[in-house]
Amino acid sequence: MKLIYSLLLIFCGWTTINGQQTCTVEGTVQDFHDKTMLENAVVKIGDFITKTDKKGKFLFDRVPVGAYNLVAKHPGCNDYTENIKVTQDTHLAITLEHHIGDIETVTLHVNHKTKSSMVISTLDKVELDRNSTENLGNILSKISGVTALKTGNNITKPVIHGLYGSRISVMNNGVKMAEQEWGAEHAPNVDVNDFEHIDVIKGASALKYGNDGVAGVVLLEPAVSPKKDTIMGNLKLSGISSGRGGEISTNVLKSWKNQWFVKTGGSYKKLGDLYIPHHTLQNTGAEVNSFNFSFGNHSFMQGFDVSYSGINQEFGIFKGAHLGNNFDAYMAMNFGQPYFRDDFSYNIVSPKQEVEHHIAKISAYKRFGDFGKITFQYSFQLNHRKEYDIRRGELNDLPSMDLRLITHNVNLNHLLERENWSIESGISAGFQDNYPNPATKARRLIPDYYRYDAGLFSVFKYRFNSKLNAEAGVRYDFSRYDAYKYYDESEWKDKYAAIFPQFYVQKNDSRILARPILDYHNISANVGLNYTPSKDFDIKLNFSRMSRTPNPAELFADGLHHSAAIIEEGDLRIKKEEVYNLNLALMRRFNVLYGLRVDVNPYIIFSNSFINQMPIGFRSTNRGSFVVWQYQQVKARIVGVDADVQLNIFDNLKWNTNFSVLKGDDLTKNEPLILMMPMNIRNSVELKLNKPSNFYLGFENENVFKQNRFPIRDQTVDFIQDGELVSRVIDYSTPPAGFSIFNIYMGGDLFKNLNVNFRINNIFNKEYREYLNRLRYYMPEAGRNVVVTLKYNF
Repeated sequence: MKLIYSLLLIFCGWTTINGQQTCTVEGTVQDFHDKTMLENAVVKIGDFITKTDKKGKFLFDRVPVGAYNLVAKHPGCNDYTENIKVTQDTHLAITLEHHIGDIETVTLHVNHKTKSSMVISTLDKVELDRNSTENLGNILSKISGVTALKTGNNITKPVIHGLYGSRISVMNNGVKMAEQEWGAEHAPNVDVNDFEHIDVIKGASALKYGNDGVAGVVLLEPAVSPKKDTIMGNLKLSGISSGRGGEISTNVLKSWKNQWFVKTGGSYKKLGDLYIPHHTLQNTGAEVNSFNFSFGNHSFMQGFDVSYSGINQEFGIFKGAHLGNNFDAYMAMNFGQPYFRDDFSYNIVSPKQEVEHHIAKISAYKRFGDFGKITFQYSFQLNHRKEYDIRRGELNDLPSMDLRLITHNVNLNHLLERENWSIESGISAGFQDNYPNPATKARRLIPDYYRYDAGLFSVFKYRFNSKLNAEAGVRYDFSRYDAYKYYDESEWKDKYAAIFPQFYVQKNDSRILARPILDYHNISANVGLNYTPSKDFDIKLNFSRMSRTPNPAELFADGLHHSAAIIEEGDLRIKKEEVYNLNLALMRRFNVLYGLRVDVNPYIIFSNSFINQMPIGFRSTNRGSFVVWQYQQVKARIVGVDADVQLNIFDNLKWNTNFSVLKGDDLTKNEPLILMMPMNIRNSVELKLNKPSNFYLGFENENVFKQNRFPIRDQTVDFIQDGELVSRVIDYSTPPAGFSIFNIYMGGDLFKNLNVNFRINNIFNKEYREYLNRLRYYMPEAGRNVVVTLKYNF
């Protein structure tokens, strides 16, 4: 009996001990951002494995006491790993980051869980590499509805739906570019080699980027650093036939598994006088160099980065566009400019531009489980622009315009995401100091001014179901100009004395010194819908109202803008610009051959206070003869449509076409708006073979039709001919003829890490002129240009 009793005690003891050594471990797996419970997430504790149910719950009912490695996984998520100790029944709440992309970047072109109603087009790394020697304006012209406003063949700026300048916000790695973008010939100061992709948002729906993006926003995005120990980069070398020059660029990235990274890069490009069919144009060369550097740490919960980028550009302005008297202007504009051709040179002399732009940025973010994500950013920009006129004697080495613009910006944003909705809000503040150097001994085109900005926004998105999403946003901005400017006494009395007597400071001889202090309160809003009735059909509708503060040129410009070969006149009486924009985007896929996709984007833009620049006369000065362009405020309407078609004929052969047309009207004067994009069609066919060597071959055809809708602004000039004073009419209005040009490109891998891209633009060396080139009266567009690029990846 004693033996039996002892065995029973031992057995019961083992049972008790065994019961104490096993525990229940249960919990949930949810998305970090919107708290959605994740189904079919794999949870592993040691050798025990299970999956979550539809409510995101998991259960382990007999886990021995001990230390374990916990791992949770879900498709599209970063793995969750933690060391845990099981000593009792335990409940775990696991959160996973469920966005497929790195959410620190603004990659709007990827598919997020909450779809957007914004109309977005993207140029990827492949497209940028194939056109890396081009400037930003020319590259963006490949997107339907986007073209370029040019001053010659080197200086271009993007135009979206007929609008340009201050109406387009260019975001360089999250920093809104501040670079005297008001000028028609002020090209964006960026190096496209620095970026992984470029997103173009058409229409005024991206309120988080400010209230100036009436036409749209251009997002320049660098590559995301991988979260692993590696060093990677590339070296590119290009030869360019037009200008007999070339470009070299490099980018290097070092990253670590602990999510630290360091990046740097730079480029240098040199071109001589550019080639037009059968000639070269004197003083059209360019020299550009850039450098960038950044470092930081981007973990899931928090991160920061510090970055710097700088670019220096020197552009020659075609001498034939700067005319000494009325007779030369009449002959050049009516009969063509036969002078200043050939005699190739790498020298860049007056007239020319020298521009440098520097950006320094500090940004940081922190995530909180229930509160969302907080992002802070401070940026500093320095833009220094010098424009050189053809001047005599000791003045020849002095710039006729020397502007230094310093800009400070600070932003604080908050993002909160839940299962069916998200809200992003932010506040911002900015300060600008513009200083025109008086040492130029020339009349200042833009005066001294301080600009103060403050804004706040909120954008709410809601998902009704898997097919229907909606969003609404509102933004308020305050802007103040505090300027010092001289006016001619007669102009001050005629225009401003009765309206702005409080701005009067003093009289110096026949000049009035004024201090305009102007305040602007702007309210902008948008609503949008995204409806996807099927996976092959998508509808986006967006309506916005934007209110924009006039830029400095529209208010204060006064004098000769020599690099643009015009005289500009602003108007202090110009009010804020309010624009209404209705944007519809339709996407449809069809089961034709290997796949057909059609995108159609009709839109209408309306404004009762549209700020327009118009030629109003011709003026002779001691620096030459020039057309006078004046800023005016009118009632305007722009209606247009963009269309894109992609047909996969075979798996490795595709055809693309895009089409754009718009109609712009000045409803105040009952005439067409000036400088509206002509109708155009671009076609391309590309063959791509993964084997051998990733070979590709493509043909492009660009057709631009004549612009038949334009205002009549012919100018009358007087000059002495054969001893008599005569009056002649300069045809300043008639657009050039339409044209069709062809391009070809091909490339592939020469070795494992070395590839080549070969491109010929304007194969048949056609001579043509573009309506949107401000110097079209004096010169045609570029002729045949052969570009060869070698790229080594490491």
